[in-house]
Formats: sequence, structure tokens, C-alpha cells
Amino acid sequence: MTKPPETSKIVRKLRCAVYTRKSSEEGLSQEFNSLHAQREACEAYIASQRSEGWVLVRDQYDDGGISGGTLERPALQRLLCDVEDGLVDVVVVYKIDRLSRSLMDFAKLVDVFDRNGVTFVSVTQSFNTTTSMGRLTLNVLLSFAQFEREVTAERIRDKVRASRMKGMWMGGWTPLGYDVTDRKLVLNESEADHVRFIFNRFIEIGSATAMLKELSARGITTKTGNVITKGYLYRILNNRVYIGEAVHKGESFAGEHAAIVDRATWDKVHIILSESPRKRAARTRAGTPALLKGLLYGPDGAVFSPTHTRKGGKLYRYYVSQTVLKHGAGSCPIGRVPAGDIEAAVIDQLRTVLRQPEIIVGTSKTAQARDSDVTEADARTALQQLDPLWDELFPPEQTRIVTLLVERVDIGREGFDIRLRIDGLAGLAREMMAGEIERAA
Repeated sequence: MTKPPETSKIVRKLRCAVYTRKSSEEGLSQEFNSLHAQREACEAYIASQRSEGWVLVRDQYDDGGISGGTLERPALQRLLCDVEDGLVDVVVVYKIDRLSRSLMDFAKLVDVFDRNGVTFVSVTQSFNTTTSMGRLTLNVLLSFAQFEREVTAERIRDKVRASRMKGMWMGGWTPLGYDVTDRKLVLNESEADHVRFIFNRFIEIGSATAMLKELSARGITTKTGNVITKGYLYRILNNRVYIGEAVHKGESFAGEHAAIVDRATWDKVHIILSESPRKRAARTRAGTPALLKGLLYGPDGAVFSPTHTRKGGKLYRYYVSQTVLKHGAGSCPIGRVPAGDIEAAVIDQLRTVLRQPEIIVGTSKTAQARDSDVTEADARTALQQLDPLWDELFPPEQTRIVTLLVERVDIGREGFDIRLRIDGLAGLAREMMAGEIERAA
């Protein structure tokens, strides 16, 4: 009797994915780096298991320059997606800490692998995660890996603290006003001038919003050339590096770098910052001169005085007739007018008037009476310069110019009339030609 032929053993094909990781970017640009070495070892191990049906998948899962303390890694996330989609049977790594250095994170990964029937293999630390002994070995190894990571982190934190206590620069955001040379902060004189202006001007106006407008008008930007925002401005005003200090976790130490502002200036700024922004904004608006104070008159000839009121936390400015203030509402056909509306209307009208030929001729004649060298073309050019320049002027300068040019503004039900000062126009023309106008840029 002949023996029946033995049936050949059918080997199930297992798709193997190799995952590699390196914490730092150092050496990644080399032709053969750590990621390549890890992959080569893993591929050799997979080849040795070919008789068990192991085959290498084409996709590569490499995370270079990413810490093992987080699961937010692009290649790892792709690998997990492929595991969930049933495209991987075995995950192969050089060492388990390449996959994760966190015990909690690794438990999450093993749960994903188990749920999808995926085996995890470390080529230098042989164990099987499907057995209780394999899990125990894995947890012990991971505990040491996590301990190593935490000790390293503590050592780095201690080093940073010790360095900051000595006033050393330890990297990070380079403050405006400094450059980094040989890992030290050195003054950038042009930027340092901008920082001094920010501190000194903020003491004068006390308003971050007004400060931002002036910085924009002057063309002062961040180190990268972006527009300075309110958050960036407050970072400057609160950064103790500008008084020559190094800060670590709220503690200040004497720094190695030179200070840009003195302590007295710093203290003045922070007295202002200690007040609420709403109070500072109200004080700033109240301190700004009313543009038409003493110039606005009503139908009965009474002057209008500036006043304001607050509703819902907002400030509303008005000009109110002295007649109404003395005799009550209804005593004047026009009791009060919104300050913003009348001021804008007067400025628009003033800009139009300054372009009229008869005004230019009258201005040039008045100017020639004091300086025979002034021509009509000079007067025209000088007056035309005011139009584009107006929005760049400081509020006190705008008020001074309006007072210089306008004798009075008579307001009625049908509109208003402006009476100009011709001698004021001539004086303004001389200032414009001499470049004496104080502006924000």
C-alpha cells in the first residue's frame, strides 16, 4: 500500500510596516543617517522571516526630528490609519522607544494594534505583545524609556534655569532691538531706537490703540517686517529683557546683555499699564484737545463748548451752545452737534478751500509781504502738501493748525460757514516750506 503524498503547508502572508524615528534633525541631511540604519536593520529582520510569510510593504513611515513624547507625528498617524484600514499585519521597529517613550501613549498604540489584530515587533528586543509575559516585558522596557525621557527633560530644565540665573540667553523669540550673535543678545541700534520711542511715547499718550497708529505711520514693524499688533506691543512693554534682565518662570536675574530702557522709564510705563485699558482710553480721549474749541458759533452768535458723555462704556463727544448751558434746552435753534461729524465736515471743507486759486493767490501775496522770495508756485505747493499730510499729524498739531487757519465757524440749520485767517494761511505756507510741521511719521 502506497503512502498518500504529504500536503504542503500553506503559509499566511503577513504585511510588515517598518516605522523609524529620530528625535533631533542633526545628521538627517547626510546621505546615510539614523533613519536609514534603522530601516536597514528592520528590513533585514523581515527578510529573515520570509519563511513565515513576512513581506515588506512599500510605504515608508519615517519621522525625522520629532520627539517620542507625543503621538502627533505625521508618519505615525499615517501608519495608524493604515492599521485601522487593515493594510498592515506587523509593525516592525528597531527599538520600542522609536515608537514611543511614553507608557500611556504606548498603551494606546498597543490597544489599536490589538483591536486590529496587528503584531508589534522590536528587532533588538524580542518579545510578543499577544502574551502576558510579552506585555510585562514591554511595560518594563517602556517604564525605563519614560524614566530616561523625564530625567533628560529635568536635566535640560535645570540647565536652562542655571543659565538664566547667570543672565545667559537661552534662545527663543529674539526681542525687537536685539540680534543674536554667538548665542548672546547684542544691540541692534536702529531697532533699539524704535523700542525707546515706543516706551517714551507710551508714557506720553498712555493708549495702545493710539500707539499702534503712530507706529504704523512711522513704518515701525516687527523684526520680520510685519505690522505691530496690540498683542505684540504689550509683549514689548512687558518684556524685562529691555531693562537688562533675564527671566525664567517669573523670576528675574541680571542679564549679560545691555539694557535699552532705564528702570525709571520702565516703572512709568507699568504704572500706566496697571490701570484698566478702559480708564486709560477715556483719559486719552479726554486729554485730546477739541479741534473746534472756541471757534464754533451758533445762529444766535453764542459760542459752542466741547463736552462729552458716556453710555454703555463708550465716550460720545459733543459741542453744546453756551445759550443752552445757561438757559436750558430749547433756548437755541441748534442746541448741540456731534463733535466727530462737525469736525470731519470742517476739515473736508478746509481741504477743499486750500485748493482754490483765489486762496492760493491771497496766501502768496500775504507771504510775499514778509518774504519777497516766496512765489505763487511756492505757496500752492506748500498748501497742497497739507492735504495728504493731515492724517499723519498728531491731534495737538491738527488742533494748532485749525486754530491758525480758522477765525470762526458759524453753524446754522442749512450748514456752516468758515471764516479763514489769511495771515494764518501765509504762516502755514512758511512752516510747510520750512518743514516745521510736527507729524507722526
